[in-house]
Amino acid sequence: MKSVPIPAELFVNNRRRLAARLGMNAVAAVHSNDIMPTNADGTMGFHQNADLFYLTGVNQEETVLLLAPGAFDEKLREVLFIRESSELLRIWEGHKLSRDEAKAVSGIANVKFLSEFPSVFRQLALESDELFLNANEYAKGVGPVETRDRRFIRECQANFPLHTYRRLAPLLYDLRLVKSSDEVDLIRKACGITRKGFLRTLEFVRPGVNEAEVEAEFAHEFIRNKGVFAYPPIICSGENNCVLHYNENDQECRSGELLLMDVGAGYGQYMSDMTRTIPVDGRFTPRQRSVYDAVLRVFRQVASAMVPGVLLRDLRTLTEKLVEQELLSLGILKSEEVEKQDPDKLLFKKYFMHGVAHSLGLDVHDVGAASRPVQPGWVLTCEPAIYVAEEKFGIRLENDILVTEDGPVDLMADIPIEGDEIESLMRR
Repeated sequence: MKSVPIPAELFVNNRRRLAARLGMNAVAAVHSNDIMPTNADGTMGFHQNADLFYLTGVNQEETVLLLAPGAFDEKLREVLFIRESSELLRIWEGHKLSRDEAKAVSGIANVKFLSEFPSVFRQLALESDELFLNANEYAKGVGPVETRDRRFIRECQANFPLHTYRRLAPLLYDLRLVKSSDEVDLIRKACGITRKGFLRTLEFVRPGVNEAEVEAEFAHEFIRNKGVFAYPPIICSGENNCVLHYNENDQECRSGELLLMDVGAGYGQYMSDMTRTIPVDGRFTPRQRSVYDAVLRVFRQVASAMVPGVLLRDLRTLTEKLVEQELLSLGILKSEEVEKQDPDKLLFKKYFMHGVAHSLGLDVHDVGAASRPVQPGWVLTCEPAIYVAEEKFGIRLENDILVTEDGPVDLMADIPIEGDEIESLMRR
């Protein structure tokens, strides 16, 4: 992730709010992610643990944060541990944060080297009864690779068997769901970079280009604006429109086909998530346009329903009802078939089979509970679709919506989405 300046006050406030929930007899620990191997001596690009970044702003491996609001020694109430650099490390890997630089980034006064972590943690643990430890508790996030946080949990349970262990994730996730104005500004910047990439692509796409070339156009605009791909881009033409997580991005775009692009920029660790579907030759066929406008109508109605108090499952139910109505109007479904359909095998699911919204923030599929009522400050995606596999095309549209007391705010309102505007821009 490209480094961008973020005021330390954001992270100071995040820690302050978390510390208030821990209590005075507790210690919390959050570790950085590991650098993951590939083959031989290769590694993947480093991506920071979103929880640690949320609390410190530090985007560096081998970093640990300790919070102990009731520590007897006030200097130990928040401590940041970083990797100690060396001349050899600087030669091979480049610059690492100094203690003073880590202080400036995080707003934490007490920064120590990682070698001091065991003794400091032991001191704080022996003063406390509760240990708040972190784990990736995202519903779909369980994987075979053990994180540094997970390894630390095992170590703590072996060394401090009589302590009371608490889950840090629910506290952090509750905080991360509601975005501050600074966080919203960062997401807006990510959306702005996404807009630049999309506008560049509209000028580039024509019959004969390869999906990989389209991806490269986005990459050019993202990198020049200190952005990155928030997730592997989905650039799919023709019948591949109907492959939800298509990542090959290697087919030729042909005249008469549609090009579906599910692409978002990340900026300062905050993510955006956009989907647009455009005609390869610059003009929709009448059939494509009728389905496109149907999806756009669903998008407008669902986005307007993203208000405080609504449940994500209610948004999905609304979307499914609207999609079914549009499928009937398009003649894709027949009313007599719908009236007789098996409740366990709803016919519209052949054409729309995924959710319509997820939270967005430091992660593309950000933390949050589907059963929790939406609150002001949440950022949600809105992504209805209709996939007509038998006609070899599908259409999905997606913007990022900020929930406020005064109604939903579309953070991508300035990214072209109307069919006429898309065609006009592609004809220039």
